Amino acid sequence: MALGGGTFTVQNKVLPGAYINFVSASAASNIFGDRGVAAMALPLDWGPDNTVFEVSGEDFLKNCRALFGCGQSDPSMRGLRDLFLHVNTLFAYKLTSKGKKAENDFAKALYTGARGNDLSIEIEEPEAGVYIVRTLMDGDEVDAQTVAGAGELKANKFVAWKSGAVLAATAGTPLTGGQTGEADAGAHEAFLQAIEPYSFNTLGAVTTDETIKTLYTLFTKRMREEEGVKFQTVLYHKNADYPGVINVKNRVLDEGEDEASLVYWVTGMEAACAVNRSCQNARYDGEFTVDTAYSQAQLRDAILSGEFVLHQVGKEVRVLDDINSMVSLTADLGEVFRENQTMRVVDQIANDIAVLFRDKYLGLVPNDAAGRVSLWADIVHHHETLAQLRAIEDFEDSDVEVLPGETKKSVVVHDVITVVNAMSKLYMTVTVV
Repeated sequence: MALGGGTFTVQNKVLPGAYINFVSASAASNIFGDRGVAAMALPLDWGPDNTVFEVSGEDFLKNCRALFGCGQSDPSMRGLRDLFLHVNTLFAYKLTSKGKKAENDFAKALYTGARGNDLSIEIEEPEAGVYIVRTLMDGDEVDAQTVAGAGELKANKFVAWKSGAVLAATAGTPLTGGQTGEADAGAHEAFLQAIEPYSFNTLGAVTTDETIKTLYTLFTKRMREEEGVKFQTVLYHKNADYPGVINVKNRVLDEGEDEASLVYWVTGMEAACAVNRSCQNARYDGEFTVDTAYSQAQLRDAILSGEFVLHQVGKEVRVLDDINSMVSLTADLGEVFRENQTMRVVDQIANDIAVLFRDKYLGLVPNDAAGRVSLWADIVHHHETLAQLRAIEDFEDSDVEVLPGETKKSVVVHDVITVVNAMSKLYMTVTVV
């Protein structure tokens, strides 16, 4: 992030930017960012190397084979199908980029990975000096070109043609030598470095490796608190005790699947959940077999331990409570911050007001009474929209104060909000006469 951001203790920041604290109350132009954006690093046998690439829901349906090496209905895409049930956009990264590209005499695979070995080149006997050159994956045609010679061939979504190749009829010459790289901790570090400039709602990591989970936790804390980039990270069995980390309890039981694979669905569900909604009681509509063999006592302990858990409700599997991993309460971070709905609201405010300040005020508006009134009006308008959405309640314009800071270039904002959470418990007394 090019500008300063995060929280502050005293007004001593050097970088220009928006520094915003959220604390519990004692015992914009309306910029409203969209939700539904997730980021994940994936152990792929195909796909763009060493780069973050954006995949929309439509891309996943129509271009899945070109992006990930398999059609979206392939069993290997089960996790991503769970994710795309709810997200609009995925910022994906191939963890296994340090592999080798498959090749033959005519072409080289566009990407590294073992999936390139399933490509082949078919060339028909020329007629009138013209060849039909087909690229096949698993025997299915994915590209066809009619050319007089190799120099006329254009790269497609699967192969790049070799310079100087001589076309000759072949019923199908396979590409060989493709190797998938290793998805180690170094690959995760490279992903986290690459994903820093991007804006997303949730970050997911499907892993049981404690070192890697700690890496993601530390990254989340640094980005939220030092860089001012607000998102939540979804991890499996990670007692981070931090509101920015969601700790998924349930393991996946399907043979051959990573036991942490429920992270796909939770990442997508949390990313897409609206600022005025909760994931509590949401029905699991994914494809995995989820372990829900918990007693009532175990479910109570899960909530107290900051675990995001799914439970059996009749024939359905549903989210018990939409909470994060925070369990240690402080004067600044009280019980309300355990709720992911609260985190969506405060993150929305932090992200929106930071963008508002950057685009409309930073270096543009004088820090005089009129300028501060303008900033106050934009923040009030933003919060009034949240109130209309029933994300916050009892908001008054007097809850926002914009004051001069300790230097001529700084302003101080005092802001009070009351977050609305979804109904969770019903206590009912019926008097029978």
